[in-house]
Amino acid sequence: MNSSQRSITVVGAGAIGGLIAARFARADNGASVNVLARGAHLEAIRRDGLTIVEGPEHDMRYTTRVNATDNAAALGAQDIVFVCLKGQALVQAAASLAPLVGPHTHIVSAMNGVPWWFLADFGGAQAGGDDRRLESVDPGGAVSAALPPAQASGCVVHLSSSIAAPGVIRKGKGNLLIVGAASQRTAARAKEACALLAQAGFEVQATGQIQHEIWAKLWGNMTMNPISALTRSTADVILDDPLTAGLVKAIMAEARTIGEALGIGLAMTIEERNAITRKLGAFKTSMLQDVEAGRTLEVEALLGAPYELAQRTGVAAPSLGMLYGLARQLDANLEAARRAGAPDPAR
Repeated sequence: MNSSQRSITVVGAGAIGGLIAARFARADNGASVNVLARGAHLEAIRRDGLTIVEGPEHDMRYTTRVNATDNAAALGAQDIVFVCLKGQALVQAAASLAPLVGPHTHIVSAMNGVPWWFLADFGGAQAGGDDRRLESVDPGGAVSAALPPAQASGCVVHLSSSIAAPGVIRKGKGNLLIVGAASQRTAARAKEACALLAQAGFEVQATGQIQHEIWAKLWGNMTMNPISALTRSTADVILDDPLTAGLVKAIMAEARTIGEALGIGLAMTIEERNAITRKLGAFKTSMLQDVEAGRTLEVEALLGAPYELAQRTGVAAPSLGMLYGLARQLDANLEAARRAGAPDPAR
């Protein structure tokens, strides 16, 4: 396929999706670049373009023009769809995304936590035999009906980025994207995605074990994110307290065992992984930022799916289950407060 014929849509033009879309547009490879967005962010992108601020001192600024819409049906079937929504938003939006997907559309998820396609061609008998759907992130099969797992690949994001203002993305540290096919059926398309992302200026690493890379990243943020949301503490405070640090280690030990049951080995020790987190200092996790901003939380992708996998593989995970239950209640209470128009009672 010639680049001039290629159509790319990025679903969710937020901190990560907006950066990917802008870099694709800036690469000027002849492809048409679309973004699905909403609200003030969509209005700003339509009016002023999509602006990226980056560089060591955030001294490099550029603006690109992309076709921005909130209506997937207006775009039709695409060659490549990058899904950059959070898990809970994807469940809500899944049915509306179906028009983007034809029989030859390649779907690339760039999301935190466990994606809906995780077990599609992975995990063996331990993962549940013929039933490959994860109810936690694909309730009732709503996501897989719109975005077929057989057409999917994954992208693990190792960079920081944030929305500075509507239509403006501020890139932080890191530039690495790890890309791999969910199964051999999309292996060639995953290579194509790697090439496009590298051409757009990302450091790209191809992998034949994308589920392993997803689990390795999850291993670090499945504890810090929800504990910080519950306590309003930064990561350094969590690790400095022996009791919360003990909970972190207990959950990580359970997650290691779940991964091993699925055939995933983690090269680092728990202490080595937490040492990496300590180097980041007093940072606010994304889930803590979501709590402070009044947004819904990524509970199912970060905790619900791992807990479901523990049940499928017969791994005892009491600490994971406890944290999952607490985070689920927090999210429900925050949602109730939002619906009532009340301030967050924990503030």
